[in-house]
Amino acid sequence: MLAALCASAGVAPALAQSVSGPVTYQLDPAHTFVTFEVLHFGTSTLRGRIGPVLGEVTVDRAARTGDLRLRIPVDTISTGMRVLDARLKQPDLLATTEYPEAYFVATRFQFDAAGGVKEVRGEFTLRGAGEPLSLYARSFGCRHDETLRRDVCGGDFEADLKRGRFGATFGEPFISDDVHLVIQVEGIAP
Repeated sequence: MLAALCASAGVAPALAQSVSGPVTYQLDPAHTFVTFEVLHFGTSTLRGRIGPVLGEVTVDRAARTGDLRLRIPVDTISTGMRVLDARLKQPDLLATTEYPEAYFVATRFQFDAAGGVKEVRGEFTLRGAGEPLSLYARSFGCRHDETLRRDVCGGDFEADLKRGRFGATFGEPFISDDVHLVIQVEGIAP
């Protein structure tokens, strides 16, 4: 459920490129989603997807700075089971009627020795509650897309959060408080 929150974090590393000065990337909605995992009754893992995630990220590798702003449409949650999706949207979980979107804003970027983004730290807001969140690059790459005639960067990013910190406590302890996020992201340069 809370995976959508983290999805936004994955975008920033996708902006790392060998261009000097700041470069702003728009997220490609066809390739930017959040996947979440939550242990269910101690026996199996509930998985779902949220997106596409909207937003942009600006990275300046030379200055080692960045800015990421994401909108995550939590009301698009999909587990493959309509009944479960409807339950997850209820007020005691994602509360999508009152809060149809989650947000991630990050201005603290950590770079590796080669100038690539390896961690993005910021604030994730879900159900109107904000909490610090860090996204870590699991994989990352850039290429020049001949069809688009633009540079594209993307990868997979991970984060973990506690859903109870955002007020989504239904089902505890049978449904874990721990949520693992995997964010698939691609950003397109101007």
